Amino acid sequence: MTPPGLTIGDDTLTERQKAVLNAALGLLVEGGDGLTMTGVARRASCSKETLYKWFGDRDGLLTATVQWQAAKVRMVPVDRERLDARALGIALEKFARDLLSVLSGDISVALNRLAVSHAGQEKRNLGMIVLENGRYAMGRRLKPVLEAGRDAGLLVFEDCEAAFRTFFGLVVRDVQIRLLLGDAMKLDEKTILEDARRAREQFFALYGA
Repeated sequence: MTPPGLTIGDDTLTERQKAVLNAALGLLVEGGDGLTMTGVARRASCSKETLYKWFGDRDGLLTATVQWQAAKVRMVPVDRERLDARALGIALEKFARDLLSVLSGDISVALNRLAVSHAGQEKRNLGMIVLENGRYAMGRRLKPVLEAGRDAGLLVFEDCEAAFRTFFGLVVRDVQIRLLLGDAMKLDEKTILEDARRAREQFFALYGA
């Protein structure tokens, strides 16, 4: 859920709001559960009143922070009327590159580790916030593109959710779980590009018309 009065996206946030969310991400990485409105206000050099006005409460701030991190995975717009295999491939590969870049970054690793520690605890809902605004949001972002590809006769599938999960799995593979468990693997730009291209090629091999 987006905090009241605030739409999370690079084009809709002020530089001041971006700075606040980046400060919150930094505190989450450093201190995990220690995130407080007071701490964020101090780190971002703003008032708590401003934070409450923008985000509502701590949960609203957490939600906005996760959405801000997830917004770094961008979806290339596609023209449904003139969509061809090349344009669809570019969109899927760009999505895959962004997803791998974000998931393998220190911020996402720390955020996901903290979310796992909250999973199933009613009073600690960061797990559901990350799930709703991370994995589920990725599906909502990509599935319209997959459906456009199917409507254009480029892809063949019956269940869009299943197709998305397949693509997600081809992109992420075991990278996320290895990072969460402390593997020191580093994904450089060249590796991410190669992995994204491979995922796109494998997806088309499975679902291409």
